[in-house]
Amino acid sequence: MADEDDRDAVSRVLAGEAGAFDGIVRQWQGPLVSLAYRFTRDRGRAEDLAQEAFLRAYRALDRYRGDARFSTWLFALAVNLYRSEIRRVPPPTVSLDDVREPAAPAADDDDKTIHAALHALPPKYRDVLLLYYFHEMDVASAARSLDLPEGTVKARLARGRELLRRKLDALSHAPRLEEAR
Repeated sequence: MADEDDRDAVSRVLAGEAGAFDGIVRQWQGPLVSLAYRFTRDRGRAEDLAQEAFLRAYRALDRYRGDARFSTWLFALAVNLYRSEIRRVPPPTVSLDDVREPAAPAADDDDKTIHAALHALPPKYRDVLLLYYFHEMDVASAARSLDLPEGTVKARLARGRELLRRKLDALSHAPRLEEAR
């Protein structure tokens, strides 16, 4: 029912009830900050970008046509903003050589390794994988958010998974620090 609530809030904002936008922010703040963090790997920067995405959404609300879910429209706007920001100020690079599998891997270390490998991918594959797996969008929603044909999203998912698998395999076969001594 979230989409109906979003559409209702949009209608109320467009009718002059600016406070109705607060519900949209409460509903989508976590997911937008999370998505921005996956692009920037910096919590403060992610929060700033999410705030900018909401500001842009508010200003462009009259352009939401309602032919797609509100969340798809909002994520498309946010992804475009985040991509522009990454081109302007790239996040710090993480070398996969610096990420080694510990003797007894912890869940946090696994997450760091996966994120490092994911961020080492070309953006066209990384963006599709982020939306599909980490933000649980289906192919159609990810395609609309990225303004791509569904077939392109499917192809990039397949290629991105393969590239990610290779990077993770390379890490798992890399000598551990203890073994290298």
